[in-house]
Amino acid sequence: MDYKKAGVDIEAGYESVRLMKQFVERTNRPEVLTGLGGFSGAFSANAFKDMEEPTLVSGTDGVGTKLKLAFLLDRHDTVGIDCVAMCVNDIACAGGEPLFFLDYIACGKNYPEKIAQIVKGVAEGCVQSQAALIGGETAEMPGFYPEDEYDLAGFAVGVVDKKDLITGQSICPGDVLVGIASSGVHSNGFSLVRKVFDMDRESLDTYYDELGETLGEALIRPTKIYVKALRSVKEAGVTIKGCSHITGGGFYENVPRMLPDGVKAVIRRDSYEVPVIFKMLQAKGEIDDHMMYNTYNMGIGMVMALDPKDVEAAIGAVEAAGEKAFVIGTVENGEKSAELV
Repeated sequence: MDYKKAGVDIEAGYESVRLMKQFVERTNRPEVLTGLGGFSGAFSANAFKDMEEPTLVSGTDGVGTKLKLAFLLDRHDTVGIDCVAMCVNDIACAGGEPLFFLDYIACGKNYPEKIAQIVKGVAEGCVQSQAALIGGETAEMPGFYPEDEYDLAGFAVGVVDKKDLITGQSICPGDVLVGIASSGVHSNGFSLVRKVFDMDRESLDTYYDELGETLGEALIRPTKIYVKALRSVKEAGVTIKGCSHITGGGFYENVPRMLPDGVKAVIRRDSYEVPVIFKMLQAKGEIDDHMMYNTYNMGIGMVMALDPKDVEAAIGAVEAAGEKAFVIGTVENGEKSAELV
């Protein structure tokens, strides 16, 4: 008996590392002091030594049951972007700049080419957010996961000068809510998605004119990374008073997280066009409006609270970064909550 006969292929692990190196190298920053394969990743503090009060901010998350879709489509090069996005978007919400990222892949069987494709997506997400991929772990766990399945999670660290932290404490009545468009369903609510749509290749490969693509393509599209857009707003001289990443829990749970006591967010449903994929999901699943807005981003992946005088400049900065932004509501007196009208 040996380890390979027990289900763990050490040589496949070596091959996975060899194949992923080309993707990891794309993410390198000058502050990275170690190469792939060490016991830990080292990152120089030179990136933030000139800040008055450098403050580390961190985020960790996974891709969730969206991975089931990747298994069905045999498409593994985008879920890594989702994983990075879920972590770095939370950091950006605090005003932070992502510095580095680590991933964790657990699988039933290590197929080196598949692992390399997963890491390719992770690296792409890191490039989009300018974070270095400085380490990770691939754990082969036979008997725990089916051979053709895996889980993916990640952890990111960023930095912000304490004076630039986005805390939401200065939000007041009269402030304006600006939403930045999402790329689709992102990485939340897929347990419900998988109950509404038939999860087989015939259904996923069906082309819909209203989508302009197949159902599978619309659903697998990776989560938007907002680091560049929020950086552009900051560089335009705009102070973001509050920021909310619209993930699991939709508007009702996430928007209040940025609000101080005594104010509420009033969001107008008709202030932007809800993407077709959500309309299809709602109609086929017979899901009521409250549940949709309490589960999905409904086309808005990030919400900023701004002083009215900064709205035009902020929208211009978001658009200059290649994203779309809309005025979606206002802040009013009331119990801390999100109210959709």
